[in-house]
Amino acid sequence: TQETTLFQIWVHPRAPGGAPHWGMQKFPKEDRAGAWAVLASGYDDVGALHINADARVYGATLAAGGTINHEVGNENSAYLVVSEGIVEINGVNINTRDGVALGQGKYAINTTKGAELVMVETYGL
Repeated sequence: TQETTLFQIWVHPRAPGGAPHWGMQKFPKEDRAGAWAVLASGYDDVGALHINADARVYGATLAAGGTINHEVGNENSAYLVVSEGIVEINGVNINTRDGVALGQGKYAINTTKGAELVMVETYGL
């Protein structure tokens, strides 16, 4: 009876040949309010769904006037999707359902009306 949003995210595995899998879990908005929460991970992040990849999937919820920062490290890359709302990333507006590739660097993500974000960061690729 509740509407839901599903994101299908493909991430290169650590090694070829593994069986594909999917997972489902609740991630309450209050757990990611104003901060990045790890939703899925190829590492030992508590509470995250496990993936067999050198990557993490993050989620964050920003209130109106909110700001969140992220730094993409050397040899890493990230892909950020605005699932709801509008954000500004280093001076560039990103609308609902738009995605943006982020290379190495520091990013300030701001919103005037509120937003929900999903980001995949891959390591050493």
